[in-house]
Amino acid sequence: MSRSSLTRFLSGPFIFFTIIMMIKSSLAWIVIFDDIPVWKPLLTELPLIWIGFCLIEWFAAKRRMWIYLAVNLLLSGIFFAAIMYYKYYGVIVNYHALAQVNQVTSVKSSMFSLLDPYYLFIFADVLIIGGILIRRLIKLGSTERPDRIPLERRARRRVASVILTLSMILCMLNIYPNRASMSEITQAEQMGILGYEAYTILDRPDELVPIAHIDQADIDQLKQTTELPAIVERGAASGRNVIMLQLESFQNFLIGLEVDGQEITPNLNQLAGQSLYFPNFYQQVGQGNTSDAEFVVNTSFYTPPNGAATTVYADKALPSLPKLMSANGYQTATFHTNDVRFWNRDQLYQALGFDQYYDIDYFGTQDSIAFSASDEILYSKTLDKLKSMQSSGDPFYAHIISMSAHHPYTLPDNKVKLTLPERYKDTLPGNYLISQHYADQAVGQLIAGLKERGLWENSLFVLYGDHLGLPIYSLDRDDEILMKELYGREYTSADMINIPLIISAPGVTPGVQLEQIGGQVDILPTIAGLTGVSLDDQLHFGQDLLHEGGNLLPERYYLPSGSVLNDASLFIPATGYGDGTHYSLADAGRQDARQKQTDIPSEETPKNSGEKGSPTIATSPKSEVSSSRFITKEQYDRALDLVHLSNSYLSQLPDRKPTQ
Repeated sequence: MSRSSLTRFLSGPFIFFTIIMMIKSSLAWIVIFDDIPVWKPLLTELPLIWIGFCLIEWFAAKRRMWIYLAVNLLLSGIFFAAIMYYKYYGVIVNYHALAQVNQVTSVKSSMFSLLDPYYLFIFADVLIIGGILIRRLIKLGSTERPDRIPLERRARRRVASVILTLSMILCMLNIYPNRASMSEITQAEQMGILGYEAYTILDRPDELVPIAHIDQADIDQLKQTTELPAIVERGAASGRNVIMLQLESFQNFLIGLEVDGQEITPNLNQLAGQSLYFPNFYQQVGQGNTSDAEFVVNTSFYTPPNGAATTVYADKALPSLPKLMSANGYQTATFHTNDVRFWNRDQLYQALGFDQYYDIDYFGTQDSIAFSASDEILYSKTLDKLKSMQSSGDPFYAHIISMSAHHPYTLPDNKVKLTLPERYKDTLPGNYLISQHYADQAVGQLIAGLKERGLWENSLFVLYGDHLGLPIYSLDRDDEILMKELYGREYTSADMINIPLIISAPGVTPGVQLEQIGGQVDILPTIAGLTGVSLDDQLHFGQDLLHEGGNLLPERYYLPSGSVLNDASLFIPATGYGDGTHYSLADAGRQDARQKQTDIPSEETPKNSGEKGSPTIATSPKSEVSSSRFITKEQYDRALDLVHLSNSYLSQLPDRKPTQ
C-alpha cells in the first residue's frame, strides 16, 4: 500500500462521509448520554461506520456515492430513532421496536411534540447530497462522474482491508466485554449506539425455565412476602360487580395537587379521601404502554423482555382475571374508544377471555379528542352497557380504558376548564395538568352516573393510572423548573413511574391511606382477595396488597432493565448490581437520598473489612431510610428470577384456540 494510494483513498468519499457520520453520532450522544468525553463517540461509533464504508470500497465498482448516501441514510435513521425513542421511553431503541412502527401513525401528534427542530438536521446532508447527485445525473447522463484522480480498485481494496481489520478488532473490544451489562443505556454507552444495535440483533435470549418446573410455590419463595394486619376482611366485596378504571397517563402527584389554590383533580381527591388509597403504587408496563397495563393488571404477569405483551403473548392461552371471574359466575367486558386492532387488542382480548369488547364501532367518533371519542362519550355509553349487564342478574367485571388525557395533552378549547398561571402556558406540564383536570371532571361524571343507575352501591370500584405522563427525558429546562415547583423538589425517576391506586366499595373502610408499596401486577390478587375468589389454581406474580407486605417490584421499561423497587428504595443498575444506584423512596428528590452502590455494603464484602476501597455505609442525619433497607444483592437476584420465570412460563403456554 503506497502513500499515494492512501492519500487518494482518504481524499475520496470515505473521509467525507466519515466526518458527516461523526457529527450525527455526536448529536445522538449529546441527547442521550450525560457528560460524555469527546473521544467516546469516536472510539465506539467510528469502527462500525468504517466497516460499512470499507465494504463499499471493497465491492462497489460503480455508483459509490449513491451507495455511500444510502448507508448514510440508514445510519442517520438509526441515530434519529435512538434520539426519539429515548426522549419518550428513556431506553435505547432496538430492532424489536420495529414491530411498533405501524402504531406510530396513530400517535403521530405525540411523536411530533417530542421533536426538537434541530434533530432534523440529521437528514439535511442526505437531501443536499442527493440533490447534487441527481443534478449531476441529469447533466452528465450517468450515475457517477469519473474520479478526477483515478484510483486503482486493487489499491483501494488494500487500504480498505487494513481499515476494516482494525475496525473489526475495535468493535469486538467495544462489544464483547460489555455483553453482561444489565442496563441498556450502559451497554449503548460502552458499545456505541450502532454497536448496541448490532449486538441486540445477534444476541440470543436466555434459556427458558421448563414450564413443568414453575409453580406458585417457586414464585412465593422468590417474593418472600410478609403478612399484614387485616385492614379489610377477605371476601368483603364478595358477589359485587367489579368496575376497573384505567386512567390514561395519570401520575400519583396529581392527587391532592393545587396550583394557585385550584385543585387539579377535585373528584379524585374526594374519591381518594373516601376510599382505600395507595400512594406508593408503581407502573410496570413495557413497550406497549397502555395495552401492556391492560395485560399486566389482567394477568398478574410481567411484560416480555422485548416487544409489547399484546404482540408477544396474545396467541397464548393466558391465565387471566376475566377467565377467573367468568369461572365464578361473572360476565366480563372491556371498553375502549379506539380501534380494537390498535396494539393488537383484538387478539389480546381473546387471549384474556373477555366475553365482550366495545371499541370505536360502538363508541363512534363524535366529540373526538386525540384519536378517539372523548372520555365523556366513553363513560356515557359504557354506563348504558353496565346497566344492561346488571339487569341480567349476574355480577359483572368491566374494564374501562380512558383515552382523552393522551400525550401530547392537547384539548379542544371547549374542553379546557382550568386556568393556570402564565408560566404554565404552552408547556408540557401545563398542558398535562389541563388534560388531567378534564379527565378528572369526566371521572366525576362517571361516578355520578354509577350512583344514579344504582350501580355504585353494588360494585367494587378500582381506579389506577396506566403509565407515566411526564417522562423525565421529554422535559426541557423550563419544564424541569415547573416540575420542581409542583413537587417542591427535584422530579425523579421514582416520581415518574409512581401512579395511584384507589379502591372503593361499600363496607370497605373509607378514607384509609395505605403506605405499603404496590405495582400493577398486584391488582389481580387484590381483587381476588376482596371478592373472595380463590387463586389456588391461578399462577400469579403479584400479591394481595390488603394482606401481604414486603413487596418486590421489577421494572422493565422507562428505566434500565434490572431496575427494582422494594418498600424503601428504587435500585437502577449500570453494568449490574455492583455499580448501580439506590434511591430512597422516602424523599427521592433529596440529594442525600441517593447512594451509589459503592456506598452500600455488599454481601460479599464485610462492612468493616478494613481493605482499601471496601464499600462503606454512607450515612446522613437527614436520611429517613437507613441503607440497610436499600435493595440487597439477594433481592436484586430474586427480582431478575421473577421476570425470567414469568417470561419462561408465558412463552411455553400452549397456543390458544382462535375462538377462545
